[in-house]
Amino acid sequence: MTLTRQRPAVLLLALSLVAALGTAPAPAAGAQPVPVPISADTFTLTILHNNDGESKLLPDEDAGFPGVARFAAQMKAMQATAAATGSGVVTLTSGDNFLASQELNVSLARDGALYDSIALSGLYDAMALGNHDFDPGPEVTARFIEGFDPAVTFLSANADFSGEPVLQALVDSGRLAASTVVETGGQQVGVIGAVTPQLRNISSPRNVVISDVLAAVRAEAERLTAQGVNKIVLVSHLQDVNEEVALVGDLAGVDVVIAGGGDDLLRNEGDSCMPDDEPAGPYPTLVADSTGTDVPVITAPGGYRCIGALTVVFDGDGNIVSHAGRSTGVGFDVAPDPAVQADVIEPLAAAVAEIDADVIGTSEVDLDGRRAMVRTGATNQGNLHADALRATAANLAAEFGTPAPDVAIQNGGGIRNDAVIPAGPITAGDTWDIAPFRNFVVVGEVSRETFHVLLEQAADRIPGAGGQFPQVSGFTFSYDPTAPARDTDRAGDCSLAGNPGSRIREVTLDDGTAIVRDGAVVAGGPVVLATIDFLANGGDCYPLAGIEFTKLGVSYQQALANYIAEDLGGRITAAAYPVGGDARITTAEPEPVTVTVRPGDSLWRLASRHLGSGQRWREIFDLNRSWVQADGRTLRDPNLILIGWVLELPAG
Repeated sequence: MTLTRQRPAVLLLALSLVAALGTAPAPAAGAQPVPVPISADTFTLTILHNNDGESKLLPDEDAGFPGVARFAAQMKAMQATAAATGSGVVTLTSGDNFLASQELNVSLARDGALYDSIALSGLYDAMALGNHDFDPGPEVTARFIEGFDPAVTFLSANADFSGEPVLQALVDSGRLAASTVVETGGQQVGVIGAVTPQLRNISSPRNVVISDVLAAVRAEAERLTAQGVNKIVLVSHLQDVNEEVALVGDLAGVDVVIAGGGDDLLRNEGDSCMPDDEPAGPYPTLVADSTGTDVPVITAPGGYRCIGALTVVFDGDGNIVSHAGRSTGVGFDVAPDPAVQADVIEPLAAAVAEIDADVIGTSEVDLDGRRAMVRTGATNQGNLHADALRATAANLAAEFGTPAPDVAIQNGGGIRNDAVIPAGPITAGDTWDIAPFRNFVVVGEVSRETFHVLLEQAADRIPGAGGQFPQVSGFTFSYDPTAPARDTDRAGDCSLAGNPGSRIREVTLDDGTAIVRDGAVVAGGPVVLATIDFLANGGDCYPLAGIEFTKLGVSYQQALANYIAEDLGGRITAAAYPVGGDARITTAEPEPVTVTVRPGDSLWRLASRHLGSGQRWREIFDLNRSWVQADGRTLRDPNLILIGWVLELPAG
């Protein structure tokens, strides 16, 4: 992360105010001091915030999640303490307020407000929307918003909701807006929201139209400023704090930015938020805007583990003259909020326990569903899930009049348990942990050319862990991770933005049919693909939107549970699902290119002949200096190479 130099403080430290915001008696190391007001028109504002709660409502001490009841109790205590100092106080969140999970599915199965809405009611002055807030579709987004009592305004300046009546109705009532103005401490604070431009490609907003973040935020900041609001906070959900850092450089008139979506840790020495983890930067991180003004950027890890507290002092013109902040952990020693405990935690825990007790099978082998693994290679849990999709489509083919599937693909991003399930009983709860989204199994015919492009798209983030990486059934494929990746316009319509990709080398169906050989599509008929509707609708930029798929009426969680209990007879064997997968996906890096030294050769001449420039001789030298040649000698002197030596040439 590129940070700007922090300007020195020039005023006195108000120790009592900073100490009131956390458990420590003095400001954290690295925090800027909050000055004693120097004139009558200064205004002190405390911003309390979090992000990415993601339905981590229940406490889980092993995983480090304290639960929303403890979070609510600590947030209310910090609000009261900050208000007692006489400062203005706003409480904000920057999105991903809920997430597909056992907890959310229990909520969806009951009448009334979602448990997430009940737990968070009364805590916030405004809330941004994140990508996961659209995952189950606009109706659930609306239900979540409508469940707040008292009502709170949700924000997203770069989203047009007119194509979704249930959301547009909330716009019309003022519960969903581009921005809002919060009255606190006798002053007006403007709050603008923004969501990632990748929303359509990674979630299910249906007819919600997303526009450019920068233009939308600029326009809203100018509108608020014209109304006389000179203290403005942006709550944005751009998926990575570096995105907000980049955005700030083009903004003006925004005083503080709260980032969301990246689970990023900003922390100072002595702060209690995840003290054993390495922070991405200080809290706050200062970034110069387009006018050269330093803007504090703040964020917090998700799952109700931390609360950020930033106190800023404004002069009469709305300029920040000083600031101080810390990131505070929510401890397991905090007494849970009684109302949230009674109304959310207790009934939800009972319902989840019932699901977890429903054993549907046994596994002989540990099943690997770790995020970093299912997004970079084949795993046995990924294979199991892909096989479940293919089996479901095959079992229902006659009923729906569809052809039996040749292949199946489950994207790694749809596998959410992020854990190794130990050998032993498998419960219905495990399948919900693995497959919590409202994804349904679909089947359709895909041309070989489209299937090839799909796999190029699926492998484009390697070596990064992209959610589009496939777990597969019914075929094997190999790819070259060193070859050029497909370049897609992810912030737009998923169109080709550059290189078409040349990573996929071989694709072979289980019956031996070749689909791709040596990087080229083999002529032939279409492939019958079973997958999930998220991908069939173009999610993760899979090139499937517009192709006719048949929805089979079975969720991908149901497919997995049914496959384990019925198709496998309740037994997952080590032979069928070995640790490390079964070579369905392999890498195929090209063989090194070598050259035999001939009379008159030099490293310069070899580089000129094979690499296009003699000046690249050092690349050949560095690559071969550790090789032992057939005569037992090694290349030590770049001016001395021997006839008959075999030298490797650099890739490309």
